[in-house]
Amino acid sequence: MDTLFLFLGKGKMLDKYMDNYEVVKKSFGIHAEKFASYHMSKAEYTDYLIKRTAAKGNEHVLEVAAGTCICGRALAPHVKDITCLDLTEEMLEQGKMLAMKSGLHNISFQTGNAEALPYADNTFDLVITRLSLHHFINPKKPFEEMTRVLKKGGKLIVWDMEATSEALRNMDDAIEKMRDPSHTRILSRKEFEELFEKDFRLQCEESTLIPVNLKSWMELTNTCAQVQNEITDLMRQDLKGGNKTGFAPYIKESQIFFNHRWLLLIGVKK
Repeated sequence: MDTLFLFLGKGKMLDKYMDNYEVVKKSFGIHAEKFASYHMSKAEYTDYLIKRTAAKGNEHVLEVAAGTCICGRALAPHVKDITCLDLTEEMLEQGKMLAMKSGLHNISFQTGNAEALPYADNTFDLVITRLSLHHFINPKKPFEEMTRVLKKGGKLIVWDMEATSEALRNMDDAIEKMRDPSHTRILSRKEFEELFEKDFRLQCEESTLIPVNLKSWMELTNTCAQVQNEITDLMRQDLKGGNKTGFAPYIKESQIFFNHRWLLLIGVKK
């Protein structure tokens, strides 16, 4: 009986993971072209990342959950070679097209699962993932895989959203999921630090506020009109002193904005 219960429990968990994979692929497959040109790919952000990465030019690099390979394309001129891996073929196709337009020849693209990377241990000098961990049911799994394929002394770079205050996290995540069904949960700074503490020495830990236009943010994922209205109403109530959303919205140029807090962590593998 106990064995059967355990088996069924694992089966349900596997179904949950498979469902999440399909949601992610569907969501990003539809919106691939938009993600390639969204404001979060602006040079000011990628230039900042390049500076903090401090690549020497001889690194073998892997970008995990690469999407349209924004980081990979930015880093390519500064490293020996880079592989961009993502679950969604359409996202990679956009990245490949843009890399060709930029004349990048040291970049390759591979469809794959971040929770089971198809590479040997200690393969890469630098591994990077950007805005990805909040799409995983268990972010520890892709983190462990990135650690496994990274060489000793290599750098792991994680650049992702940082959770709001504990009291507002559930509301914040609920709104994120309304807008993007592939969203799971934003990690706190402490949770990110706990991922790094065993195998890494943290070299960098910096927060950056990224201004986001609410309407553009919802249009990026083709959020339906009804849900857009629901989210907008929640933001307006927050602005008027009502229930807090965790987004801390504000008015700029007669439109609703909020700030995403991006946390950049760079760890050196022990």
